[in-house]
Amino acid sequence: MAHLAPYPGMPKHMEPMGFPGERVENWQQKGVEKLGELLKKYRSLQVYLDICVKCGACTDKCHYYLGTQDANNMPVQRAELMRSVYRRYFTPAGKMFPGLVNAVDFDEETLQKWFTYFHQCSQCRRCSVFCPFGIDTAEITMAAREIMNAIGVGHKYSVEIIGKVHQIGNNLGIPKPALKGTLEFLEEEILDSTGHDVRLPLDQPGADVLLVAPSADFFSEPHIQSLMGYAKVFHQAGISFTISSYASEAANFGMFIGSYEHQKKIAKRVVEQARDLKVKRLVVGECGHAWRVAYSFWNTLNGPLDFLDPRYPAPQHICEFTHDLLQRGALSLDKEANDNYRVTFHDSCNVARATRMGPKAGGQFEIPRDLIRASCNHFVDMDEDTIHEKTFCCGGGGGLLTDELMDLRIRGALPRVTALKRVMESDKVNFMALICAICKAQFSKVLPMYGISMDVVGGVHQLVSNAIQLGAKKGVV
Repeated sequence: MAHLAPYPGMPKHMEPMGFPGERVENWQQKGVEKLGELLKKYRSLQVYLDICVKCGACTDKCHYYLGTQDANNMPVQRAELMRSVYRRYFTPAGKMFPGLVNAVDFDEETLQKWFTYFHQCSQCRRCSVFCPFGIDTAEITMAAREIMNAIGVGHKYSVEIIGKVHQIGNNLGIPKPALKGTLEFLEEEILDSTGHDVRLPLDQPGADVLLVAPSADFFSEPHIQSLMGYAKVFHQAGISFTISSYASEAANFGMFIGSYEHQKKIAKRVVEQARDLKVKRLVVGECGHAWRVAYSFWNTLNGPLDFLDPRYPAPQHICEFTHDLLQRGALSLDKEANDNYRVTFHDSCNVARATRMGPKAGGQFEIPRDLIRASCNHFVDMDEDTIHEKTFCCGGGGGLLTDELMDLRIRGALPRVTALKRVMESDKVNFMALICAICKAQFSKVLPMYGISMDVVGGVHQLVSNAIQLGAKKGVV
């Protein structure tokens, strides 16, 4: 896939982010200096560059390698693109005898390979599960993207999206009037379909919960079905909540470009709104990498979150929130409402391998499945080598959900599609439940390329939304 690189960032995208608008004249020197800076800043990076013994355990674990058969998409080979430069400038052997240790200059050819193949990694971390040394190739990809941005070689899709969040508050650039109109429309939809006055409040001071959903939930199908499901859960439990027009995005592409500075700036909007609106809890909607950022970084980057209710001192995933209510008897679900579905579940990579939910280890695997089993009568898992921590990426994560990479996205989805087809044939599965906005968008687009209807794709809270019994036990919590 050497021909497939993303569109480069233009000055109008790069400069507002604090990056050079175009490739700087002394980019080779600056790139090597940036690598040296990151080696001092992130000790893990140097460890990952030093300890690989090329055992081959990771070679066939990447969905992009399985889909493309391009050797540079083997995790070990992709990381070698940086290791060879690291050896050239930061090891004695590489400085004196580069040819003997496969050390290479950071030159035009190398930079082109970096730009191509470090944008053919979705940072899903599946390779790290199988690495006997725990090498996290995603961290190497993030470092490479951080170096390239520093010399003015950025990825248009990611930096453009981050710019929209800084300017407007969400990835899609939805202004407040449009967001308000959408939420009012959905309230009417729920009222018409259920007869219940379920609200989707915006910028409501004093609400118990600030709900931070991926902006795709506000307009895309099937995402919007889950948003209505969240609202029904809050309504039924009698817990007030609000959505913020200022912090109307759970996703955080700062992670995809390896920038803690931008990751912090994006997350800061959420924490500021939580304080200003005086909420007591933070709940994150169905978005995989957003949950990882919230779970791992909100408190450390912008904390302490000492204003939250001491019983809920950290952000909660919406599945965790709903599961807790279900366990406490606050919700009634009618499984027969989903009898037209035979359901399977796709573990999202960032949730599966970089977070957890609830008080027990493995909660990130079991809680979504518990909700599905409580919402429908027919559930089956896909092959065990493709679920839980071994799950495959959808093929669109890590900032690669862009049309110029469509060929890569289709090929990258192959391992998951193969597992899905097996349960579709053996168990008549016709619905794949997801808890990630990117997974929903990616599968909706690429499944038809494999002869599978996009209607197979949906959210866990879409099933909850269908099954929830409004009116019974209302406000028991």
